[in-house]
Amino acid sequence: MESQRSFSFKPTRFLFFSFTIFSALIFFCFFSISIMTTVPSNAGVRYSKPLVKFPPKPVNVETLSRFNSTISENDVKNPVIVDAHLSKQEDASGSANISVLDGIQRGGNESEVSGEDTSKNGAVQGNFTTGHGQEIVSNSTSVEKIEVHTDQRIEEKKSRECDVWKGKWVFDESYPLYTNQSCPFIDEGFDCGGNGRLDKDYMKWRWQPQDCDIPRFNASRMLELIRGKRLVFVGDSINRNQWESMMCLLYGAVNDPKKVYEMRGRKITKEKGNYSFKFVDYKCTVEYYVSHFLVHEGKARLGRKRVQTLRIDSIDRGSSRWRGADILIFNSAHWWSHFKTKAGVNYYQEGDIVHARLDVMMAFRRALTTWASWVDKYINPGKTRVFFRSSAPSHFREGQWNSGGHCKEATQPLNETFNFDYPEKSIIAEEVIKLMKTEVVFLNITGLSQYRRDGHPSIFGRKPGKADSSSIQDCSHWCLPGVPDAWNELLYYHLQSTRTKRFRD
Repeated sequence: MESQRSFSFKPTRFLFFSFTIFSALIFFCFFSISIMTTVPSNAGVRYSKPLVKFPPKPVNVETLSRFNSTISENDVKNPVIVDAHLSKQEDASGSANISVLDGIQRGGNESEVSGEDTSKNGAVQGNFTTGHGQEIVSNSTSVEKIEVHTDQRIEEKKSRECDVWKGKWVFDESYPLYTNQSCPFIDEGFDCGGNGRLDKDYMKWRWQPQDCDIPRFNASRMLELIRGKRLVFVGDSINRNQWESMMCLLYGAVNDPKKVYEMRGRKITKEKGNYSFKFVDYKCTVEYYVSHFLVHEGKARLGRKRVQTLRIDSIDRGSSRWRGADILIFNSAHWWSHFKTKAGVNYYQEGDIVHARLDVMMAFRRALTTWASWVDKYINPGKTRVFFRSSAPSHFREGQWNSGGHCKEATQPLNETFNFDYPEKSIIAEEVIKLMKTEVVFLNITGLSQYRRDGHPSIFGRKPGKADSSSIQDCSHWCLPGVPDAWNELLYYHLQSTRTKRFRD
């Protein structure tokens, strides 16, 4: 009897299980159809071409905070999207958004994306690879977006990549940025207009890089940039040339001339080599310290005589004044072409040894290595920005300064197609700088200055009527206003492009 009752329940159980399975299948089918209708047919496919076409107008692209990589213009316009889930490619305004999931990983390091969603349409979610082949992988589910204009990204990239040293001189009637009447800091040797030079074109040439634009020098902004800081030039008289140019450029933005003064009451002349001018309203100083070689000029006993030597293994004794500066601009080149330094006979000293003969370029390299070691040891790169300016060319014809060389007849720049030999001193300087621990920006003004044979004082480096005023011509230094103003505009460009906190504050 028990066995019969058990048997009678089996059909009921079978029908119950069959109904359950059938219902599950029906539910699964409807669910699958529903899912398929919400997913585009191209999901999960790896694309070699972009799925979103970016218009020439600004587009909304994600920015990855704390990314140090360089993103080119092509990267912005042509990203490669991998495993992308597209809901809409473009909205009606012609703008597209790329959204990247929080917790982005790149090279094993995590970065976060933050910002505001500025568009409700055209969101792209998923993993993507930049034009450099660096894949960014999502690993979270929350999405945030941030808008950055393509033009801004491209402009920043161009400013980072542009070789500002390649270009041409453009005649610009809006120049010069000051005159010898408006600036009281031009000493006699650079005051060509005050010494009787009548042609004015040499003051009106502006340097134009071929691949980008550089900002016009803004004296007010530059003063804000150096507010509470020390801007220091160290080097030979060519660096004093650039320093006086900077003084004149900045002076144009000062409201009260009495609030700019030399802290020891010195007047700028060739005889005195160290100056520190205070800009009271900005609590900053603009300083110059003479150092022909950046290393110590001294004397040593050679036999019974005491001779002048150059200690290429010892930094200039005035180096203590350079320390603590916020911006340092160095140079050394001009004096390495003088007879004694070129000959190198019983002149270069290392330790107690005076070399009987040493090649001038070898001595120059060792001296710069000494300077580089000093910078690496005593300059704090977190506080101080360091620049080294390359050698400025001379334009003597038919001799040198003491043998009848002249340049008076030059009133226009050289043709753009003119070819120049790159100075060995500049090559050595670049090689030394590359080996330094401290970041040093190489201001390579040599090539652009080579065109400017018209920019030298020639016979206008002294007042008319002075002895030898017409027999010796200066084809090494530069008239002010003039070529050094362009060097300072390029220095200003680099300081503006730095974008580090110490120069924004």
